[in-house]
Amino acid sequence: MIKKRPAAPREVAAFTLFSIREEGAWSDGALHHYISRAGLDSRDAALASRLAFGVLQNRTLCEFYLKKFSSVRLSRLLPRVRDCLDLGVYQLTMLDRIPAHAAVSETVSLIRNYAHANERTVKYANGVLRAIARAVEDGSLPVLDCPTKAAYLALRYSHPEWLTQALCDEFGEKAASSICALDNETAPLCLRVNLLKTTREKALDALRAEGLSCAPHSKIENLILCDGGNVAALPIFERGEVTVQDGASIVCVDALSPRPGELVVDLCGAPGGKTCYIAEKMGNRGHVIAGDLYGHKLERIRAAAERLCLNIIETRLADASTFQPDLEGRADRVLCDVPCSGLGVIRKKPEIRWKSEESLQGLPAIQSAILETGCRYVKPGGTLVYSTCTVLRRENLDIVENFLENHPEFTAEPFTHPATGENPEGHITLLPHLHQTDGFFIAKLRRM
Repeated sequence: MIKKRPAAPREVAAFTLFSIREEGAWSDGALHHYISRAGLDSRDAALASRLAFGVLQNRTLCEFYLKKFSSVRLSRLLPRVRDCLDLGVYQLTMLDRIPAHAAVSETVSLIRNYAHANERTVKYANGVLRAIARAVEDGSLPVLDCPTKAAYLALRYSHPEWLTQALCDEFGEKAASSICALDNETAPLCLRVNLLKTTREKALDALRAEGLSCAPHSKIENLILCDGGNVAALPIFERGEVTVQDGASIVCVDALSPRPGELVVDLCGAPGGKTCYIAEKMGNRGHVIAGDLYGHKLERIRAAAERLCLNIIETRLADASTFQPDLEGRADRVLCDVPCSGLGVIRKKPEIRWKSEESLQGLPAIQSAILETGCRYVKPGGTLVYSTCTVLRRENLDIVENFLENHPEFTAEPFTHPATGENPEGHITLLPHLHQTDGFFIAKLRRM
């Protein structure tokens, strides 16, 4: 367990990396925890965030440079020493506002104080980092000489090569390059405006009055993009006038197109962003049933609904793949936003990229099972939307095409949205570099 208390940005970044490796923590949760413990101001918190996420986003490249200059195999180093060295290499090779001497000395201090290293290891780390600093200064860093585009993208942007190859195969090398590059950028804070309570213009004015830098999304009318900030502490958030939600989820619910007075079922509702937006689009009139497998996640849905003043949402503790007889043939609209690999949200959760390909093999079966269950709730003439926050065909279009082959009572439903244009085949893969959203898949189906 981590016992010492971080006090400065580099310490917070290092402790975040330690926690991810040692405790299996998610990066965003660990980072916020240590920023809060250290009491960092906004400027230092931003630096700590940049350092921690920078290492997670560029670890393969950092260790490529380390291997070129190290006299010791990296596998022989203590894990905390490797984390600290990655932190130092990231500052030296990818940040131009941090003096090299500061990056080296602060990294060596981290290794001495927190990595359980002996003096010999400390001297080794100092020597390696100084050698890399000299190479940066004289322009002699080793070139990234890779045999294929997929291999280059895997090294340059620290993605597993199976994923970069899949992206090249599905979208082409140019688009794959853009996707990987954006995976390593800082995602904007996305705020959906609750149009039952305010307008986007009033929300923008209120956010700017609090000192946030923000702008409206160019194609999604109720979405505001911000540089960051603790929005949850602002009065506009507490009043339920804005909530955190990515544009892709907004487009998903817009495609579902719920209407006042309808019965809508959201099979995988947590954490509640899409559920609440469904209720808002219904004008808080009708009935929304949101299910989830875990009770604590249902609490999040209920808390969000209360803050947003939505009282038509019913939560159910349920396995989305298990049939609920009381819903059979009753729903006007059903949303199956199924569990997935999450590879469309890498820029928000950088460690997701390192899921093994083998660990994802069972997902299509789960996704198909949920879709098979959800379709039984749709009344004739009703709408079924299947969605994921990934970009892999095997979890997206392959699932939908197989479903349609086995269910002639359903057909693909064309839809149009300002963010995507016309979708005549009834489906769309949203990509960050094209749509200013997370990577996301949406398919709209209608029961005849």
